[in-house]
Amino acid sequence: MLRYLTAGDSHGPALLGIIDGLPAGLALSEDMLALDLARRQQGYGRGARQKIERDRARIMSGMFRGVTTGAPLGLLIENLDYPNWVEREIPVYSVPRPGHADYAGALKYGFDETRPISERASARETAMRVAIGAAARALLAEAGIQVYSRVTRIGSVELAGPACHELLDAADIAAQHSAAEASEVRCPDSDSSALMIAAIDAARQAGDTLGGTCEVFVTGAPVGLGSHAQWDRRLDARLSGAAVSIQSVKGAEIGPATAAAGWPGSEVQDVIDPGLEAQYGRIHSSNRAGGIEGGMSNGMPIVVRLHFKPIATLHRTLESLDLRSGEARKARYQRSDVCVVAPGSVVAEAAIAWVIAEALCEAYASDRMDWLLRDVELARREHAESRKGSGALPERQETEIESSQE
Repeated sequence: MLRYLTAGDSHGPALLGIIDGLPAGLALSEDMLALDLARRQQGYGRGARQKIERDRARIMSGMFRGVTTGAPLGLLIENLDYPNWVEREIPVYSVPRPGHADYAGALKYGFDETRPISERASARETAMRVAIGAAARALLAEAGIQVYSRVTRIGSVELAGPACHELLDAADIAAQHSAAEASEVRCPDSDSSALMIAAIDAARQAGDTLGGTCEVFVTGAPVGLGSHAQWDRRLDARLSGAAVSIQSVKGAEIGPATAAAGWPGSEVQDVIDPGLEAQYGRIHSSNRAGGIEGGMSNGMPIVVRLHFKPIATLHRTLESLDLRSGEARKARYQRSDVCVVAPGSVVAEAAIAWVIAEALCEAYASDRMDWLLRDVELARREHAESRKGSGALPERQETEIESSQE
């Protein structure tokens, strides 16, 4: 079983992570993890904190000669902002920010100030999740599975480009991802990017914040990850849960689910056409299911759409109350971003990569990478043979069936 835990506060000494269950023999390095950590710190609309931090995950255990050993992988990311807070007297923040974890957390745990809650609830925690997701991504890459993303909306500005269900081939999805990487807002269309940047500038001037939408694509996933047998093993449920666990994400959908809710069934289901196999290596003519049917991957690209609300820390502060006096007060402004959708899409990649890696290790359980990869390849071959009709009943059984029909 693949699992992880994180620990650490926004302004504490460091973030900690432990990954348990990684198969032995997976090549990893701190440089590999650093690539995604650097991507997370980029994006138009980021705040001053990113000028301080230079995130790098140190591998503390679970490696030998550049590969995993099967023991827990220990990770540590130092908070470079921590020394700036060591000698500082921590002010009392007793006015919760509307929309943040401050209010519910303070009441739940019995505090009359918000700092004990906001330190852990902060999106700073996602730095470790990105490092953990990078390890999962490395595992998936060994199995020929890739994870991509793009931003499709910021505020009221939407991407002018192909919809997620119109991207059927891995090459087209990879091209969208590459174009997104060149954009400050991770949007693959340059004209749409410019409008999104202008919207962020306008929100900053108004002391406001903006949300938006990103899409994560998984290509190369074998058929059958997840299960229809129990609710908590359904792949779409697990992906959705991982998505909305990200700070500021308030909704997730598989494929174009919201739009498809208004379409007739004949325009929603993905027709199976065996004639497509020879040319495209797939048998589905479309991908409105987002690569998942009945809680299981069906061989098409897996698509998860995540919707970020505008973050709760606004320069134009909102009305709230003082937890100590009970009086009406305005929430205090703290250093923050204006828009987190672009870096949020990198966090989303990590969250989705983790769930896919978890499901892969469940379906092809092994303590060794070479055995896991062998079994994945065997399954792919068997699935390909099944699509050619080689899974027909033996001749004796077919005869019995024909006789009974007669």
